[in-house]
Amino acid sequence: MADQLEEWKEYYINYKMMKKKVKQYVQQTQNGGRNREQVLKEFSRMLDDQIEKIVLFLLQQQGHLASRIEKLGEERAVLVEQSDASQVSELREAYREVGVDLMKLLRFVDMNATGIRKILKKFDKRFGYKFTDYYVSTRANHPCSQLQQIFKQVGIVAVVGALSRNLAFLQDHQGNYLSIYDHPSITLKDPIIEQINHSVQKLTHATNLLQFIGQHALIIPEDMQSGSEDNVDDQSYHFMSLLLNLANTFLYMVNTYIIVPTADDYSVSLGAAATAPGIQQHYAVLGNLMYALAYDVNSLAVLIVGRLLCGLGSARAVNRRYISDCVPLKLRLKASAGFVSASALGMACGPALAGLLQTNFKIYGLTFDQNTLPGWIMCVAWITYLFCLWISFKEPDHIARENSVDTPSFDSGHQRIGNLEDGLAQPFLIDAKESLDENGEDNDDNEEDLEDSHKPATSLAAAYRLLTPSVKVQLLIYFMLKFAMEVLLSESSVITTFYFNWSTSTVAMFLAVLGLTVLPVNVIVGSYITNLFQDRQILVASEIMVLIGIAMSFHFTSNYSVPQYVSSALITFVFAEVLEGVNLSLLSRVMSSRLSRGTYNGGLLSTEAGTLARVAADMTITAAGYLGQSSLLNVTLLPSLLICVASIVATFCTYNSLY
Repeated sequence: MADQLEEWKEYYINYKMMKKKVKQYVQQTQNGGRNREQVLKEFSRMLDDQIEKIVLFLLQQQGHLASRIEKLGEERAVLVEQSDASQVSELREAYREVGVDLMKLLRFVDMNATGIRKILKKFDKRFGYKFTDYYVSTRANHPCSQLQQIFKQVGIVAVVGALSRNLAFLQDHQGNYLSIYDHPSITLKDPIIEQINHSVQKLTHATNLLQFIGQHALIIPEDMQSGSEDNVDDQSYHFMSLLLNLANTFLYMVNTYIIVPTADDYSVSLGAAATAPGIQQHYAVLGNLMYALAYDVNSLAVLIVGRLLCGLGSARAVNRRYISDCVPLKLRLKASAGFVSASALGMACGPALAGLLQTNFKIYGLTFDQNTLPGWIMCVAWITYLFCLWISFKEPDHIARENSVDTPSFDSGHQRIGNLEDGLAQPFLIDAKESLDENGEDNDDNEEDLEDSHKPATSLAAAYRLLTPSVKVQLLIYFMLKFAMEVLLSESSVITTFYFNWSTSTVAMFLAVLGLTVLPVNVIVGSYITNLFQDRQILVASEIMVLIGIAMSFHFTSNYSVPQYVSSALITFVFAEVLEGVNLSLLSRVMSSRLSRGTYNGGLLSTEAGTLARVAADMTITAAGYLGQSSLLNVTLLPSLLICVASIVATFCTYNSLY
């Protein structure tokens, strides 16, 4: 291919040869000349040889880069005493030269990783055998693994660290040298280092807390844009608008959960069954105003319409879209984590606030009590928010910008940086778009051409056509966990009052504690668990634990105890939270890159799946209410149990594709 460096051509994976071998294997197995075991062993050895060739060359090049940095270090030691600004500038350019060559090496790794992924995919497709799962897991986890060099990039990270340290040391032309170790809060503002760091992070798929929580928001997919493709610059970015966007997320979650402890009593006071709020969980100001006035006008219809309008005021898909479109790439991961944190905080604050509203008084004939105060308070909160939005929100700039990065002109040879980074924007071992054939073609892959592969979906139908079985299963899992959580939360006040005679304050405290587990759980999973186990392993384990929690919740004996309810609720809720984070992390990797942008994106699909789950759960609660409160618990838990079992079965059916 034209993108291959001519001087390194013999070290690239021989994709064309291996593709022909796969075709030969298919013919030989069909004719009975080879059995499957022989083919698997021979193909494994062949791929091992190709990877070893790549890795040995990679190590050789890393050694060359390390030697150059070592020589430059000797020159730097001399400059420490001379403090010559012009020589410092020349030395910085020399270090950047090393950075440019490192970008070439990263591009080399990315193209070969693409070749590995594509040939494994082709083998699985032609043989109908999940060879990829076996090969990647056995090679990547073995102590002598050559594949680890491609996955982990330890040597390249060491070179990047040396470049960063030395460039930071030489950053100040006045000779006041600084150290990245003595000043860890200082960020090195060097274009080549920023590009390299982004590329290395994408190649290594390093799991950390911020990345995990950011993926939880389904805003930052694994194949996120490179810096050169970022359409948001620092000048157009508006911090206050981002804060208002996060405030909207927080208020919506508070608005959703503030009525949970009291909604049953409120509906009963208006003549409805205790489970009628099941249809209320889903225009914020008008909705809350109607919700608050429903008691004084004695109208259940006003109550329901009020909550319906509050639900229609949801802007979660817009919140996600704003962050992905209007926040610079370097801040987008933090903004995504902020989105998740704001949602979790709102989920905990809603019930907690409801527990504090235990009062009853009238003003001008209007009733203010534990049932109506949530509506009044949220109405005032939304009016205040709208005022802040009016005076402080900056409308995003919709004018298209050129996809380019302004980098210093080191010399004419450095113009390849942009092209290299453009190439590195392609996903690593997940959804790459380029072929490694010499003529740039691979007709057997049936993949979209490059131009179409970058176009976002333009309708729900187009988005649905992009859903692979893996993505559909992940959306089913998301539906399941939202259904189970909605059943648990929405019927909590009815169940605890019927079985345990809990007060509104007790219910509110219980729900607030559940909500407060969200962030600690994400910290534990994102910082530790994901470093010990594969995401798909955590996914299956979490689904099984949710199933156990649901099963424990059933009323089997005549005595339904508080410990049984609380422990089962904690297991269900906590592991549903673990499942949500891992589920969305996997979803961001297995979905098409075309679903990572545009209106009909993955965030919208997950939001709609969650909304559909909550509506279905609320309808289930409402329908079960007609059977009486004594049957409510078991009747509503049964669909949750069946959907959870179905999701586990579906997960095992697509398990090998979740890598």
